[in-house]
Amino acid sequence: MQGKKPFRRLTETLGIFALSLIVTNGWAASHRVLINFDGSNGNGPVAGLISDSAGNYYGTADQGGAFNFGTVFELSPAGGGTWTLTVLHSFQNDGHDGTFPVGRLVFDSQGNLYGTTYRGGLHDFGTVYELSPAQGGGWRERILHNFSTVSNVGDGSFPQSALIFDAQGNLYGTTNGGGNHGEGTAFELTPNGDGTWTKHTLRSFGGGTDGSNPNSALIFDAQGNLYGTTYAGGTYGIGTVYELSPNGSGGWTERLLHNFGLGNDGIHPVYSDLIFDAQGNLYGTTSEGGSHSAGTVFKMTPNGSGGWTKTIIHSFGSGTDGVNPHSGLAIDNQGNLYGTTFNGGSLNFGAVFKMTPNGSGGWSETILHNLFGGTDASHPYGPLMLDSQGNLYGTSYQGGTHAIGTVYEITP
Repeated sequence: MQGKKPFRRLTETLGIFALSLIVTNGWAASHRVLINFDGSNGNGPVAGLISDSAGNYYGTADQGGAFNFGTVFELSPAGGGTWTLTVLHSFQNDGHDGTFPVGRLVFDSQGNLYGTTYRGGLHDFGTVYELSPAQGGGWRERILHNFSTVSNVGDGSFPQSALIFDAQGNLYGTTNGGGNHGEGTAFELTPNGDGTWTKHTLRSFGGGTDGSNPNSALIFDAQGNLYGTTYAGGTYGIGTVYELSPNGSGGWTERLLHNFGLGNDGIHPVYSDLIFDAQGNLYGTTSEGGSHSAGTVFKMTPNGSGGWTKTIIHSFGSGTDGVNPHSGLAIDNQGNLYGTTFNGGSLNFGAVFKMTPNGSGGWSETILHNLFGGTDASHPYGPLMLDSQGNLYGTSYQGGTHAIGTVYEITP
């Protein structure tokens, strides 16, 4: 903001505004905005939140901060219905730091945070960064990898997804571009023991009927296989679900589990991080397609013979339903699914929804909140976070007091 001195750390205590009470299909929920982004503390959050064991939440804003290239922030309950927002890092376009953090954060076992930036770094093709608590307070940033399609043949570029850890402390992620075909990669970062990390490209997407342009995070199964989605590519050019399996000789083998595009199928999964249920089924969303051409929730079920069967469990766009989901899902202990749509709802600012198994193989949708813009959240990208009490927390790209994003809570 003009008139403000550049800063590395900002702490601001903000009140909570109760916005609405919703009663839908017997499910009552209150919705409230916890934080209004104002530019100095961030602008336009795309990623969802994560939590630590003390009940603090962490996230990124795509823009804003001291240099207007994005922030990493912490939200801490301050008592009395208020929350404290602390900017842990403001990204800057200085030829070294990353810019425009789009992906969700992840913690390691020592309390360090890891994430990616879409641009910035030495080559302006994005970075992987670490934030560590510093002695005396504050956080110290370290760049673990600079992506480059110029100096490193086959390297990825423009990462948009969250990172995940394996049991050995290696990081895994995807890039939307780069690789041998210029259409994205899956990669691994391995710590070397001396503070440095080595990047390995697990898969270069593109070429033929392969998927292309992955912008979702990866997820492991119990056997160490990785799963993800691509926005484009595949048999019909409009997205895939894929599996990457270790081949025993240090490499990885890709298998396409589904090609989107036939009939009323969904198309173009956007930031659709897959999740598993307790039975080993995968769930995700597509931003378009389905019966009303407004997006879907889908399920992938192992068929017992090595293949997978895809089922559309909801097509968005009927009546005042939400449309165009731009994120993955959250799941509770009862197998209910929760998510957001970027558009649609009663006022076309997006919606928060719940999908409940109905006991006969089908699913029932409940709209938990219709976002209404103005001082309310609007147009959410990031996935929801579910706490142990059943409360949902999310970010919105727009809306709020300054119209540049919020953090909101929905409480049953």
